[in-house]
Formats: sequence, structure tokens, C-alpha cells
Amino acid sequence: MGATELKMLKLLLLLTFTEICAAQNGITLSVFAATSKSITVQWSSYMGASSYKITATPKNSPGGSVFAQFSGNSVMGSIISLSPNTVYTVQLEATDNALNVLSSAAIEDTTAPEIPSIEQAYSKHSDSITVEFTEVSGATSYTLRAESETGDFFSETTVSSSPGTVVQLQPYTDYKLSVMSVNSGGRSQPSYPIEARTVVMAPTLNTTSPDNGTILVTWPPVKNAVLYMLCIIREGSSSRVKLNTTDTMVSFDGLEAGTTYCIKGTAWDSVGRAGDDLTVCQITRPLSPDVTYVQVTPGRSLGLAVYWLLVEGAENYMATTTNGQNCTSIDNSCYIIPVECGQNHSVIVVANNSAGPSDPSQPRDYITYPCPLENIWVEEPVAGNCSVVWDGVPLVEHYVAFIKRDDGIEKSCNTTGTTCPFSCMCGYTYLTTVFPYNQAGSSPYAQVRNYTTIPCCPQDVMIKLVSTETLEVMWSPVKGAELYETTAAQTNDVIHCNDTAPVCALSDLRCNTAYSVTVTPCSELRGCNHTCAPSTHETAPCAPEILNLTQTNNSTFTVLFTTPNNPDTNYTITAVGRYDTHTCTSRNNSCQLTQLPCGSTYEVMAVAITTVGRSLPGFSKTLETGPCCPTYVNVNQVTQAMTNVTWSPGSGARSYITTLTSSRGHAKCHTLENHCLMGCITCGTNYSVNLEAISSTGHKSECKYRGFSSSACCPTSVKLSRRADNSLRVYWRSMGALMQNHTVELNGTAANYTCIAAAGSKYCDIQEATCGDVYTVVVAPVGQNGVKVNFCQPRIYSVLCPGSNAGMVISSGRQTVD
Repeated sequence: MGATELKMLKLLLLLTFTEICAAQNGITLSVFAATSKSITVQWSSYMGASSYKITATPKNSPGGSVFAQFSGNSVMGSIISLSPNTVYTVQLEATDNALNVLSSAAIEDTTAPEIPSIEQAYSKHSDSITVEFTEVSGATSYTLRAESETGDFFSETTVSSSPGTVVQLQPYTDYKLSVMSVNSGGRSQPSYPIEARTVVMAPTLNTTSPDNGTILVTWPPVKNAVLYMLCIIREGSSSRVKLNTTDTMVSFDGLEAGTTYCIKGTAWDSVGRAGDDLTVCQITRPLSPDVTYVQVTPGRSLGLAVYWLLVEGAENYMATTTNGQNCTSIDNSCYIIPVECGQNHSVIVVANNSAGPSDPSQPRDYITYPCPLENIWVEEPVAGNCSVVWDGVPLVEHYVAFIKRDDGIEKSCNTTGTTCPFSCMCGYTYLTTVFPYNQAGSSPYAQVRNYTTIPCCPQDVMIKLVSTETLEVMWSPVKGAELYETTAAQTNDVIHCNDTAPVCALSDLRCNTAYSVTVTPCSELRGCNHTCAPSTHETAPCAPEILNLTQTNNSTFTVLFTTPNNPDTNYTITAVGRYDTHTCTSRNNSCQLTQLPCGSTYEVMAVAITTVGRSLPGFSKTLETGPCCPTYVNVNQVTQAMTNVTWSPGSGARSYITTLTSSRGHAKCHTLENHCLMGCITCGTNYSVNLEAISSTGHKSECKYRGFSSSACCPTSVKLSRRADNSLRVYWRSMGALMQNHTVELNGTAANYTCIAAAGSKYCDIQEATCGDVYTVVVAPVGQNGVKVNFCQPRIYSVLCPGSNAGMVISSGRQTVD
């Protein structure tokens, strides 16, 4: 035992003893150690003490006291020659030089039991020696001490009784062994030592099972061993096989597969002592399992279920495919997940235990589901005739295509090819999927391809003319359309409406034009359906423009207007006056407004009418009829060359031009009044009477009236002569035709005379005339109506008595007659 270990042991003993300290006048006392024959105590130094005395007195035994004396510099001392296993009272006294007790203390302690003796020591294991010894009275335990011969090993082992075993020894090594008894007071002195040697260590067996009928055992050589003995026994069996060998390798053949064998190995030294034995158990490899069934399992991930027969001794199984996938199980089946689709492989199963794998089973072929199609599409070479088309995949026997319309209608197609036709309607979305099949079944999933046909064309497009240049287009919503584009070919297919609503207004169009309107349904997925048939509707006719208004007669106007529309367009001319309205209709560029009252003003408008509708009215023009002709015209002759013409007022007329026209000339008068005095009238002439009524705007009305005949011409060269019989003869010269009678009036102071001359006569005789009288002579023609012309100039004649001149004109119209 080294110095460090001894110090540790002393400290342990010191701490385990009960410290009993008596303090009398300041000195302390404690037990340091106890043996079978002695007690060692320690104390505190006391000031002034020159010596210390320790006295041990048996407490319960008849023996006498034992004391010991120590110098004043001591703090520890032992009392020997004590009795084993006895309780002693130990007293300490500190004295001065005069042996006066300065201080004292007392404590109780027990001595250790008697020293035991070793009867024998032997080794059954390479790391321990068993010691048999005599047990002593009062010992509560025993300490076995082992020391190597070389002094490099020391150990103490506490045991409760005999025999005791010292462990943690080295194999095949010599040791000195002693034993000490222990009680509460301490332990005895070591017994007389004996020598003993440990046996050799057991061989370290390494076992393997290279096949299912063999176990190979190997071990490294054991130092100091000259022989090895191996014993093998099958688990659960009582039969065993023993084998002695000096080699370090043994092979046990002909064993059962999958069976556990236990092998015990023992090494012997040169003196025939058996060393340690070591038992190891080894299982042989299992038999190769038989694969009974392989199934490809459906699911989100394609799997392969492998089934086999269980074999003895297998702890687990591994199924491995030829493409390197595997699964393990402790049962008779396992699942390889995932496996690749479209594969043709085989699978083997190997049973495993701690010895290793078995030989592989016979391979079992399998085929997996076809892989899902990666490329599926829908072709529609002709509208309504669709086909699902796909790229083929390996290991397929046939395909099943499913086509489901978005309204729930579904159909399927079974084919060995790569296309499947189906009828597709516009405006629907078709969900298409194709499953490939082989003997393993179908692929567990398939991609779904959406195909949306073009939106349907509206079939009930209704176009309505809402204004002359605006068409309202309405239709019912159609399947598959998300948006509608409305165009018209005549507007270069400009999109007028791009809306989700099934209505559109095409405005700012050209009048009298047939528009080919197309409603194009569109969807986000398929775009627009440009195969829809157009609908044609015509806009309202263009408004005609009045070019000219020409008055044909007093109540008729000819309206000349443009015809900007088709030849079959009707044009209605409307004249709206204050009190009445007049219309005329024509397909040409003119029509006549008749029976227009004179002196009226009208707003004249032109409207074109077709089967489509009416145009906007053209710009209006003002029509003013000529002023009304006076109801009557009276021509009164004032003189032979002058007339007074009067007439009634004409409505709408501001001025008048009156004309008297004859072959001999004409007379004209322009006046604001309703009468006119006109000269230059030729007597005995028939005149036509015309009047132009003129409005303030210059419109004229030609008015014709009954002709006027001027009065017969007053005769000229009127002469009065006295005849022989005192009668008077009046001569004259007629200016016109000799078809009128003439009346001759002689008005004198004394008498008045009248004479009527027949037509063609140029004189007239008057009887009984008074001579010497002055006469006013008026010769005037008498018209056919018997009315005398009353504006012939009178002539004044003085009629002398006989013997004087016939007569003589006194003045212009006055002459004297002899």
C-alpha cells in the first residue's frame, strides 16, 4: 500500500470513529485509532503543561488500568497491552513540572477483535481469489488484504464472514493474502499472510456462422494456457459436445439452420488448473425463404407487396428488387414504397438474423402499373369533333380515356391506340384523363387536362334602331362566354363594345347604310369565336336637303331636294304653317305642294322614309306663298285717256303693279295703295287687266281680271252750222269704228236739244233752234250698253241769227254759229 493510500485510510478511520471530547478547563481529547492490543488518542496542546498522562481502564471487565506518560510537546500517544474487543475509558491529564494536574479530559473506546487466521486460499476465476478464515468473537466484519509479490498492487476488501473473495486481480498472478477482523473500535492486526495464484483467464471466443449449418469459433491465444476445452450445446437441448484443442480455431459443422448454440470455452494452465470459462451463444444463419406472392399495390404512391414463408431463426427479412429497392419486415410480408411505374423487375427475399443473411430466395418476377401519361391534349380539327390525344408509355396493354363535361355528362373510351374521339359542344369545359392498363392494373393516378371549347355564337341576335344613327344589339348570354366583342364590317371591324353584358349600342354610324354586325363571344381560356355569323340591319335614311322652292302658280310650289338614299326611299315634304300643314310625297328629287293658300308662310322640311324608319328632318326652309290677289278690280275711265283703277286689299300684299294691256299699248301703275290713276288709255280699245300683288319679301302673285274696254272715242272736228231752214246741224268726225250711236246735246240758255245719230252717221240735225243763243255742244258716242260717254269735251257755240255766220266757236269748246 502506498503512502497516499495509507493517509486516506487513516483519515477514513478518523472520520468513522466517534469523537468524544471532554473539555475540562479547555483541553480536548479524541481517539485516533484502535487495534486489538492498543488505542491511539490525540489531544490539544495545553498552555503550561510539561507532561501528559494517559490512563486506560476497562469499563466492564475486571482487568487493571494501563497508563502511559508523554512529554509536554506531545499531542498524540498510544496505550498498548490492552485486551481485544474490550471497552476502555481513556483519561488524559496535563501536569506541570510539579506534577500538578492543570487540565484533564476523558473518552471511551473499544479495542479491535482478535486476529483471525487463514485456513486456505484458492482461485476459481482469473480475477479473484477466495479466502477461507477463522471467524473471531466481536467482529462485525473482516478486511481481506491482497498484495502482489512485486509490490505494485495493494487492495483491501471488506467481507461479512468467511469465505471472502478478493476481486479485481490479474490473471495467473501470485498474491500475498491476509485477513483482519473489524468492530466499532477498529480492526485487528493482519493475520499471518499466505500466498495464492489466480488461474488463467478464459479464452475470448469469437463466433460466426458462415452458412446455415456451420459455426466457426476463434479466439486469441490465452497467456499461460496450454490447453483449451470447448463445449457446445444446442439451445433447448441436453445433449452436448466437448472438444479439447491446443488450436485457437474450431468449426462446428452439420448444425441446424436458424438455431442458437451456446459454446463454453475454458483455458487450462500447465499444472492442470482450469481457468475461467466463457460461454457465448451463436445462432446459425436461417434457411432461404420461399416467395409466395408479389402484388403491386395501388395508392397515392405505387407500392409492391411481397409475401414469403417464414423460416426458423430469422429475426427479420429483406426483400430486394433488381433495381435496388428494398423493404424489411419481421413478419411474412413487407411493402416497397414507392416503386417506379412502368417497370418489369424481379424480387428476392433474404432472411436475416444476428449470424447474417440467408441465401437469397428464388427471384419472383413482377410488373408495375404503367406510368401516368405525361402529355395529354385535346385536338379539335373541326368544330364539334374533338379527340383526346396522348403520348404512349411502355408496358401498356390498353388505355381507358374518361371525358367529363362540366355539366356532369361523362363518357369513356377503351382503346389500344393513343387517341380517342368524342363529340364536343361549344361553350363547355371538358375534363379529360387517360389511364393506361396492364396486367398489374392501371396507374394509380392520371393527370387531368382541361379543354374548353370556344364560346357558343349567340343565336338570337336582335338589332333595333334606337335612333337614326344608333343600332342597339341585344342577345341572350351564351355558354362559355365571359366577354362579348361587337363589331361591324362597315366600320373596319372596330370593336364598338367589349363588355360582359349581352347588349351593345353601335353609335355614330352612317345613315342609310346596311351594317353587318357580328357578336363575337370570348373566353379567357380559348379566346374569341370568330366563326359567328353576322346580322345585318340598316340605319335610318339620311336626311334630305331642300335645294330650291319654286312657285309654280299661286297655290303650288315645286320643292327640289337631294335624294341621298336608296332609290326605293320615300321622301315626304311637309310645310307647316300657322294654321295648316301641307305635305307631298315622292321617290324622285321633287314634289309639289299644292293648294297652298296665298299670303301664308310655311316651314318646309324634308324627311326620308324607308322600311327601316324615318330620317332626321333636313334643314328647314321658309316658304312664302304669293300675296293674295284682290278679290275685285274696278276700272273706271275718268277721261278718254285716263282711268282710275281700284281693287280690294290682297292678303300679304304690300304693293301692287296694275297693268292695262292692249295691242295699242299698255298702261302700268305701281303703288302701295289699293287704287291707281292710269293714263295713256286709248279710246275704243279692249284692255286686259292684270295686277301683281307683291309681298314685303318680293313674292309676287299674278292676278288676271276681266278685260276692260275703254269707251268709244269722242268725235273730233265737231262743228255746228245753221241751215237754211234755221235748223242746226252738228258735224263730227268719228275716231273709231262707226259702230256706235252718238248722242248730241245742245244746251242753250233758252233751250236744250238732244239728237241721236245712228251708227255710222256723222251729223245730226236739230230743229227749232233759237238763234242768237249760245249753246254748249257735246257729241258723245253711246256704248253698246246704252251708256253715253260722259267725258267728251263740250264745245260752246254762239248761234247768230240769219245774216250772220253759221256759227263761231267762242272759246275752246265755245264757237259762234251764224
